[in-house]
Amino acid sequence: MSPTDELIPVLKKLRMSGVLSSLDIRLRQATEGEISHIEFLYRLLTDEVERRESKQLQLRLNRASFEHQKSLEDFNFSFNPKLPKSKILDLATCRFLDSHTNILLVGPAGVGKSHIAQALGHRACMSGYSCLYVTAHKMLASLRAARADATYERRLARFTTPQLLIIDDLGLRPLQHDEPLDLYEIIRQRYERTATIMTSNRDVAEWYPLFGDDLLASAAMDRQLHHSQILTLEGKSFRTNKNKRSAKAA
Repeated sequence: MSPTDELIPVLKKLRMSGVLSSLDIRLRQATEGEISHIEFLYRLLTDEVERRESKQLQLRLNRASFEHQKSLEDFNFSFNPKLPKSKILDLATCRFLDSHTNILLVGPAGVGKSHIAQALGHRACMSGYSCLYVTAHKMLASLRAARADATYERRLARFTTPQLLIIDDLGLRPLQHDEPLDLYEIIRQRYERTATIMTSNRDVAEWYPLFGDDLLASAAMDRQLHHSQILTLEGKSFRTNKNKRSAKAA
């Protein structure tokens, strides 16, 4: 039995089996005198740290459930010069997550609200924060179904526990049945504990009537706006422009 064979069960007990993937090349570097013993150990352990960090990042990205892998690097700010580029890039530092600041992205369809929201979510994942992306309709439908199968509390926790929750397309339709209460409960439980990004085609003043009750609307919006940044995105629709280019090409 070789020393490497004897090492395998030890690494498994330490949950460091990933070291084996780079062990051969690091051993070769050490035996050929390229690196010292201490540097050999440092590089080997660094390989393992990087492997674990990469695995954790991929896990966070999978759990975030993004519709598309969007980034700010591939966002065309020049298409709509009115967009608050400096403010958006500042949000990409993720400092708003530490201060539990809510971000409200409002503006007409097609100006890039969903792209920016998911790009900020991607930055959050890369910075080590937990994130979940969901459309408002899907989130509320999920909670409505959870009431029927007695899994409401567990399903609610899915939306209240991530360090960043992205709710896309709020207000496309009026809230119905228990949906105002569900949205209020998510806002209440996340208040001053986590950060939430919401996107909407409606101005913030138009969010109040969605709740169908003045008192409930006031309680929800007071919390949502207390620590918040409102970014109004204006300009042309990316999708309309893309369709026009496609039509001309045809």
